[in-house]
Amino acid sequence: MVVLARGRATRHGALMQPDLPQTEIAIVEMTNTFRRSSALQEVRPNPVLAEAARAFALYLATSGKFGHSADGREPHQRTEERGYRHCLVAENLAWNADSRGFQTRQLAGEIVQGWKESPGHRENMLLADATEIGVAVVPAPYRVLKFIAVQILARPERDSIRFTIRNISGGSVRYAIGEESDTVDSSSSITHERCDTPQLVFEKPGAGPIRILPRDGDLITVSRETVRGLKVDVKAK
Repeated sequence: MVVLARGRATRHGALMQPDLPQTEIAIVEMTNTFRRSSALQEVRPNPVLAEAARAFALYLATSGKFGHSADGREPHQRTEERGYRHCLVAENLAWNADSRGFQTRQLAGEIVQGWKESPGHRENMLLADATEIGVAVVPAPYRVLKFIAVQILARPERDSIRFTIRNISGGSVRYAIGEESDTVDSSSSITHERCDTPQLVFEKPGAGPIRILPRDGDLITVSRETVRGLKVDVKAK
């Protein structure tokens, strides 16, 4: 049976036992510090994501398996099972063992540093469109003190961005959103709903492109100026 450590870090014999709830809090803090250093928004703790992370961490600890699909499911399926409606879900895993044990922030630091040094895990921690996080750290049977960590970074469906492009320029207008391109016909409108925060680019003939970062509820109107071509106005919700 796996028993979660609670309370302060304590020494049992020669082993230092970390305070696991505080370890989880420290991982969230360190993740946000890392994101801020890359000019990214912080991710806020979500209890449903934390529950999903803990359930999977306990499964890995008790089964002896290790991998994102160790239980036959993918990370997004485990969050969906708990009612989390998502735009995106990413998951980081780690296991750390030491015959001497761990102090609380030492364990958190080693876990986060390991993810930073791994390209795939680093990419997950720096997902620009992630807004929420859940973390769990649990002990696992091993010949020395071992801990399993699960980190979930996600963006819920409620954080999707919806904006409308209205064309009153008198001609078709071509634009790009991220790597996708589209055309809005004259005297018509197109509404986009995105899970990410894309850059919207209008090509302006005879001049440089017009770049916009749309926000939820924006009405983006494209008209025509007599001399300089296209004009783009943004009206916030």
